[in-house]
Amino acid sequence: MTKEEIIELIAKKLRIDVDSIEDDSNLVNDLGADSIDLVEMLMEIESALDITVSDEEAAELKTVRDVVDFIEEHE
Repeated sequence: MTKEEIIELIAKKLRIDVDSIEDDSNLVNDLGADSIDLVEMLMEIESALDITVSDEEAAELKTVRDVVDFIEEHE
């Protein structure tokens, strides 16, 4: 999954424009994600990569960069 694909996934899930997403955008504070958005996004990532994201790992995914780095580490 490329960085662009990850950003597109985030934009789709949060119903926002791709251009409004920066690497350091906070998923909740800057992009308006709620807990359901985050769970759905993580479920899609888990499915796409055939991995499991632990609760501890999920709690650390605060920014777009965090998500991208996590995915790159697990591909």
